[in-house]
Amino acid sequence: MMSRIETAMQSALSITQASCPPKLASALQYAVFPGGHRLRPRLAITVARACGDPDPAAADAAACAIEFLHCASLVHDDLPCFDDADLRRGKPTVHKIYGEPIAVLAGDALIVLSFETIARGVAQSPHKMAGLVSIVAQAGGAPHGICAGQAWESEAMIPIAEYHRAKTSSLFAAATSSGALAAGHDPLAWRVLGERLGCAYQVADDIRDAADTSEEMGKPAGQDAARGRPNAVKELGMAGAIGWLDRLIAEAVDAIPVCPGQMALKAAIEREATAFLPAELHIRAA
Repeated sequence: MMSRIETAMQSALSITQASCPPKLASALQYAVFPGGHRLRPRLAITVARACGDPDPAAADAAACAIEFLHCASLVHDDLPCFDDADLRRGKPTVHKIYGEPIAVLAGDALIVLSFETIARGVAQSPHKMAGLVSIVAQAGGAPHGICAGQAWESEAMIPIAEYHRAKTSSLFAAATSSGALAAGHDPLAWRVLGERLGCAYQVADDIRDAADTSEEMGKPAGQDAARGRPNAVKELGMAGAIGWLDRLIAEAVDAIPVCPGQMALKAAIEREATAFLPAELHIRAA
């Protein structure tokens, strides 16, 4: 699956890089490759496969669009006006290598590329266009997308559930919804699965932020405490946060709609969930 995703992403990105200003072209490549675990595009493809994967081009387009949007959010999130981060995925952040202006433009270009990728990917099934564009747009904007998630950090009072929903769950919900739609299934039926997985991932990230080192995370640790942001460990304690994580994973599995690959999808999610929280963090919390 990873080969399928990486190939599709490189193909889509190469079109944008052609005749692009050299620094911007290089920054786009740097921001996207090598990627992390590609959880969101893998989730989209996994759902599409569970639904039979009758339209791989549409599924690939949806998966790539969501990951490009995610990469854009990381580039912008790391900027000095937000987190001012030095590291991302174990290497210097985009603005540290290319400067702030190019980093801003690289993030912007990746957002636009998300929609361009959908437009090209569903050329043979245009009836899916409006639905996929709507799903990705809602995940990226406001009131409940990643722009809203970033904006909550500028508020004096931050409701942790709404913050997590916008900052992280929005893209996971978009992954499950768009994967289902690409395969011809009802996207709304798949939204809860993505929301629960997204919230689980954010809780796990909160735990890592509180317990791991920057070297272990591949990005600055302790940012939530340093910047006064909501954090599940701060709200519930380590044991409480881990318990919440376990409940969210169970709710996600229960939310899987009936589909041809339901049992295989359940097994895949349970396997993937083991990577959310390393065993040593369970030990530290005990």
